[in-house]
Amino acid sequence: MTTVVLRGREIASELDLHRALAAALDFGPYYGKNLDALWDRLTTDVERPVHLVWQESSESRRQLGDELFDKIVALLRDVAASDVTAGYAERFTVEILG
Repeated sequence: MTTVVLRGREIASELDLHRALAAALDFGPYYGKNLDALWDRLTTDVERPVHLVWQESSESRRQLGDELFDKIVALLRDVAASDVTAGYAERFTVEILG
C-alpha cells in the first residue's frame, strides 16, 4: 500500500497540493495541475491501494479558503467513493485530520 501524507502547513495553495501529489504519486511531466487533471489521474492512472492522509488540514483550509478546500476534499472523497462503487478490492482511501 502506498501512503501519502500531506501536511497542512505545506499546502498553502492549490499548486502546493498538485506538486505534493504529483511527486508522491509520480504523475509525470505532463500533469495539468488542476482539479480536472487530478480527478483523471486519481481515478485512472494511480495504482491501488493508496491511502492519503491530510494532517493539519485546518491549516490548509485557512490558507486555501473554505470554498477551495471543500472542493478539493469533495474530489478526494468522490475518488474514494468511486472505488467502492466500482467494487475494487484495492482502493484509494482518504483521511482528513484536524
